[in-house]
Amino acid sequence: MKSIFWELEYWSKYLIRHNLDVMYIEKNVFDNIFNTVINIKGKTKDNLNAREDLKIIYNRRKLEVDKRRPNVMPKALFTLTKEQKMRICEWIIHLKLPNGYASNLARCIDMKEMRLHDMKSYDCHVFMLKFIPTAFCEMLPEPVWSVLIEVSLLFQTLCSTTLDVNKLQELEA
Repeated sequence: MKSIFWELEYWSKYLIRHNLDVMYIEKNVFDNIFNTVINIKGKTKDNLNAREDLKIIYNRRKLEVDKRRPNVMPKALFTLTKEQKMRICEWIIHLKLPNGYASNLARCIDMKEMRLHDMKSYDCHVFMLKFIPTAFCEMLPEPVWSVLIEVSLLFQTLCSTTLDVNKLQELEA
């Protein structure tokens, strides 16, 4: 079954029909990582469905949700405590950047809910490349932090001015 786009006259003439915007993808990845680590209700990817999948696929008993208390989930390795969330938010508020490097990230902090909001894609790009490795290094366990470093390096490589095929193959391995 063909996509509805094939009904458009010009669609078959396009050489590249699916163009992916790296900055948009990076913003989505950043939002998902940050909201999951901070554990924002309704925005985190660590939800009841994910825990059920863990139970079925990976047999992770420590992370299973108790049937008697379905609203209470055991703390995952990759989520921060309330104090850690507060430290991250305060760190972002006090972060000083060169003029024009990024917008004022302090305006994106909601201290009441301890979360980020209304970040522009370039702000997410700067945070993903430069601050994710620094922000969580002391708060998350090494296995989780190292994965965040790898994601940061992936986007750093994809967004560099020159694309090195060997570097991409190294990251893919």
